Amino acid sequence: MTSEVLLNILDDLNDDQLSTFQWFLQQPNNVQGLPAITKSRLQTLDRCKTVDVMVETYGLQRAVQVTGVVLEKISRNDLLQRLAASSSGPEVHVSDAGETSENREPSSSQTQPPLPQTEDETVPVSEPRPIRYYQQKLQSNFQHTFKVTTEGWAVDEERLVDIYTELYITAGRDVHVNTQHEVLQIDKVWKPSDTETQIQPRDIFKHPSGKDIPIRTVLTNGIAGIGKTFLVHKFVLDWAEERTNQDVHLIFPFTFRALNSLQGKEFGLAELIHFCIPETKDVTVEALNYIFTALQSSGNSSYKNSRYKLLFVFDGLDENRLHLDFDVNNIHFVDVTKSTKIEVLLTELISGKLLRSAHLWITTRPAAANQIPQNLINTTTEVRGFTDPQKEEYFRKRFKEQTSSIISHMKTSRSLHIMCHIPVFCWITATVLEELLETREGGDLPRTLTEMYTEFLRFQIDHTKEKYGPEKCIQYIKSLAKLAFEQLQKGNLIFYEKDLRESGIDVSEASVCSGVFTEIFKAERRRKQDDKTFSFVHLSVQEFLAALHVHLTFINSGINLLEKEQTTFKKLKVFLKKPELKHLHQRAVDKALQSPNGHLDLFLRFLLGLSLPTNQNLLPGLLTQTRSSSQTNQKTVEYIKEKIGENVSVERSINLFHCLNELNDVSLVEKIQQSLRSGRLSTDKLSPAQWSALGFILLSSEEHLDMFDLKKYSASEEALLRLLPVVKASKKVVLSGCNVSERSCGALSSVLCSQSSSVTELDLTNNNLQDSGVESLSAGLKSPHCKLEALRLSGCLVTEEGCASLASALSFKTSNLRELDLSYNHPGDSGEKMLRAKVEDPDCRLETLRVTPAGVRWLTPGLRKYSCQLTVDTNTVSRNLKLSDNNRKVTHVEEVQLYPDHPDRFDYWWQLLCTSGLTGCCYWEVEWRGEVHISVSYRGIRRIGDSKDCLFGHNDQSWSLWCSDRHGYSVNHNKSQTFIDSSSVCHRVSVYVDVPAGTLSFYRVSSDSLIHLHTFNTTFTQPLYPGFGFYFSGSSVFLC
Repeated sequence: MTSEVLLNILDDLNDDQLSTFQWFLQQPNNVQGLPAITKSRLQTLDRCKTVDVMVETYGLQRAVQVTGVVLEKISRNDLLQRLAASSSGPEVHVSDAGETSENREPSSSQTQPPLPQTEDETVPVSEPRPIRYYQQKLQSNFQHTFKVTTEGWAVDEERLVDIYTELYITAGRDVHVNTQHEVLQIDKVWKPSDTETQIQPRDIFKHPSGKDIPIRTVLTNGIAGIGKTFLVHKFVLDWAEERTNQDVHLIFPFTFRALNSLQGKEFGLAELIHFCIPETKDVTVEALNYIFTALQSSGNSSYKNSRYKLLFVFDGLDENRLHLDFDVNNIHFVDVTKSTKIEVLLTELISGKLLRSAHLWITTRPAAANQIPQNLINTTTEVRGFTDPQKEEYFRKRFKEQTSSIISHMKTSRSLHIMCHIPVFCWITATVLEELLETREGGDLPRTLTEMYTEFLRFQIDHTKEKYGPEKCIQYIKSLAKLAFEQLQKGNLIFYEKDLRESGIDVSEASVCSGVFTEIFKAERRRKQDDKTFSFVHLSVQEFLAALHVHLTFINSGINLLEKEQTTFKKLKVFLKKPELKHLHQRAVDKALQSPNGHLDLFLRFLLGLSLPTNQNLLPGLLTQTRSSSQTNQKTVEYIKEKIGENVSVERSINLFHCLNELNDVSLVEKIQQSLRSGRLSTDKLSPAQWSALGFILLSSEEHLDMFDLKKYSASEEALLRLLPVVKASKKVVLSGCNVSERSCGALSSVLCSQSSSVTELDLTNNNLQDSGVESLSAGLKSPHCKLEALRLSGCLVTEEGCASLASALSFKTSNLRELDLSYNHPGDSGEKMLRAKVEDPDCRLETLRVTPAGVRWLTPGLRKYSCQLTVDTNTVSRNLKLSDNNRKVTHVEEVQLYPDHPDRFDYWWQLLCTSGLTGCCYWEVEWRGEVHISVSYRGIRRIGDSKDCLFGHNDQSWSLWCSDRHGYSVNHNKSQTFIDSSSVCHRVSVYVDVPAGTLSFYRVSSDSLIHLHTFNTTFTQPLYPGFGFYFSGSSVFLC
């Protein structure tokens, strides 16, 4: 049954009949227990919108029932029969459509209940009711609660379905401890991975594997403001409106925020539900106690086989202040009907000692996930916020005409674009930009986080000062800023009246602030006897206000709140000589760097950004311009750059670059970017700070994280170790020919073991790893967190011993490896046999194994083991090229040579090809003089005429290294030229080509060492022929 069927029914009503139909919808009890639709909602509706309102109010199944009842009342039995015939689900019975199951007499014609998703078990209490009765009552009450909501903390309520944008949710990820501020973690996960399983909220209790594996407890984690609570509300509303999960009889959504106020108090489970969830008022305590006792005494632990199917939701574990003791020795049997301390009740329920067959859904921020032992969690999911398309959908819902302008602006600022994966930040952004686009024609829009939050605060002040006056508004903001800092130091995102009193903050003043700045700060109290809870709209708003408090305190009094102690001596120094702002900034930088979890990262960015006059000008009366701000900020910039050059973690380093951005200094990054754009990045000259800048740029680039090829920057072990964070964040990692050693293999193994690693493909071709290096790598392959699917070890000096290590790693059931390349090694018969067995093992995922060519000859280190002998094809040689030294040397000459006519000969360009087409791995070296092209080409390159289609490197048929005494090196392909920055020109170069892998590399040969110049990565569709081209007379090449 679809809404379209209902529309077809209404289309056959004339206007008078439609009016009568709508009149019946307005009458209470048209179907017992269902609400009427108000006249105001139906007054001007056409047939389409009438169907929409019915489905929205009742859900589709009940809308069908109501339609059947009303059609009978208006004597349209023909349409009633058509409605029943059109239903793909249960029959629509006219006689019982208006009755509930508890007052219906059994009927032989009644083969199916109206809603087949749930069994209509009776709850035999003093007033027996079927479980469906209680389900419908609860659903009706939840519809009233969750149908409308506020976005962010806007004053106006809106329908949840109108403002809700689907979130990106993944299944099966472990929750791990962050070493970076959780809001900035979004930077690592903003691009969905191919290896992730996206799930829909309705499928949250389905196993990620798709198999019928029972799940009792789901833990959903996500950073602050990512949409966990909205997700819970939408899930409950969808259930209440019969869209999803109709197998669930009763849902009990708790919040830890509300449970905290009951610390130490005693309840029976039914009483606790009634106390915390008012919507359950129609499900009597007697009925709940019967249901709980029946389930507990049944001994059944299967939700699927449970007589009554229950779902308990616990939202906001990170806000929990109850002591939950999961020590098995302290968990005892609890009578579900008797009063018990709330902490014990929750522990028993979560541990499965109580109501084992019920579903549990717990949401949390990542840092608090470890409050519940891992063995009590059946599966984890993660709310990742908005994908890029979902961001655009959100802004389109919010705006009509300005969507494109807003989206394009957000993309110009990486900080803002990444933060917009967080729904609350999208709301803040929309609040700010909506006004600025209307009032600031042609003006600059916010580009940094501090600018955005400063504009947000200015917006709040401007919209309240008319009512309360500017002085009061400033006073309230200062109070909120102090509160934000005090509670941030304690790690509190929600706080109670006792927290405020302990911080010396007046509770009544805090309550007034919540009434003034309703979109920033909120006070809640569910019941009169409860303490109020206070919180900011988002962690980032709290951090911004905390930074504001620290800045104001320092400017107004000279006191540095970030110092451990404010001694009398320090206060006297402040009185005698006001300290400089740079000291505050440097102390803040140091504290942020010392943080193990990055909890001060965002605070630091805001604190530095507030020192800019452009931000201070937005808050007159609150911020005054600091003296010598530009000079102070320059000192801060230099201090940050010094820290970047030190051995700080990659997470701290990344945040320091964001700090420079807040101070409008991008010089360090811009210099590296210019070098990358010009192709003249010389990594052997990079300082530690510049290496960090390169890592920051690569980590910020979507393009580079799809495939990271180390040779583009430096084919060295030092470069690999410095750019290891980039390796960790990349999907495909190419390290072929990069001098990777056993030491590097240990580092790579650690990357593969990491829960946050994205590496699914690793190419280590032509590195002298030997068996010891492969053994180190195999340790990483054994990790359950390893996502690697393809591993290429071609030409890595691997023998039988290394194959044994790999076979051992493949024996682990968690191994995801599907492709293994061990060609150009010496596995021996036993090594190959061990690995072939893994391909045939049904429990092993390995599908593709390459072990040929193989043999002792391939155990020679380096590329020279692939050496091949080139022979000049004399039929291709231009007549201005002279052959000598048994055709091993070619020189460009003025005099025309007497070569016979041949269709393969180059008649205009001074070029030639060699005889053999290359199809595997080959290596050769060449001595050159003058200006020459060292090339490979398809056989079909044109030979006749002066067209660029004949010239090496200037078409899609050929690839070329241009060598020049005057201009150095450049590479050419298909009319594209890239200059190579090299410290010196060497007259001996080498070429390595791996045709199947699609790689072509050029090196300069210095003192028998190969120094990488450039690698082409492509797909070769034909055999390749080595070739040479010459620019002026006297230029020559010699085939070594």
